[in-house]
Amino acid sequence: MKKKVFNYFRYISWIAILCSMLGSMLLIIIGAYKAYSAFDVFIFNAMPPAELAHLDTADIAISYLIKSLDTFLVALVLFIFAHGIFTLFIWNKNAGEDQTTEVLKWIKTPNIGHLKNILAEVIIVILFVKFLELVLINFNNLSWNVLILPVSILLLSLGLKFLGLGQDENQSE
Repeated sequence: MKKKVFNYFRYISWIAILCSMLGSMLLIIIGAYKAYSAFDVFIFNAMPPAELAHLDTADIAISYLIKSLDTFLVALVLFIFAHGIFTLFIWNKNAGEDQTTEVLKWIKTPNIGHLKNILAEVIIVILFVKFLELVLINFNNLSWNVLILPVSILLLSLGLKFLGLGQDENQSE
């Protein structure tokens, strides 16, 4: 009886799946808006915000495109997270038929550790994109404080390397 109740309790993870998918869709819309803003500033000569006024229009467009790239990355992370939670907690692997589609076969989530590894790697990439954005916006006013972000990225990457979280379980060599 307790096992059956616990088995049904796993369906509460639909909340995390649904919220992650909705967040992913929202971030895709926001990323598209930021990409549109790049075209708006560069092609249609729209007024840039005050913090970007010191840049020329090409650099402002690049800044918006970098921001949209960052937003799309977070949207993809939320999508991968939702798919991972679905495959770990909802999907019945013992079913006779293959329930995954050909499109989603590249997202393999064998365990929660693998899902954490994917999230950690994407966080490092997002931090790198944020560093690029910071350097682009403040190119004429760079200071030593800017080095905090790349040092943090390096330390996080080394932490992943030393913990072995970036290694594939199938590679034993």
